[in-house]
Amino acid sequence: MTYLLLMQGAAAALSLVVALSFARMWRRASDRFYLFFAIAFAILSVHWCVLAGHAGEHALYPYITRLVAFLLIITAIVDKNRRAARS
Repeated sequence: MTYLLLMQGAAAALSLVVALSFARMWRRASDRFYLFFAIAFAILSVHWCVLAGHAGEHALYPYITRLVAFLLIITAIVDKNRRAARS
């Protein structure tokens, strides 16, 4: 159980680091692609924090947060491809 909490905490911390990296890239490039990825990884960071703290893996909340994060990633990719096709 202790290792599981340690791994979930590490996943939360690393997701936050990735979110901050994408946020920094968004500030430099002003591209929505990076903003969508930053928000998605911030959601995943919150997901791992809540999962480690209270919710079980089989509750509805973890699936909803992961679904929202992955839909944001898919939206970012589709948006980037559509903007590239128009240019």
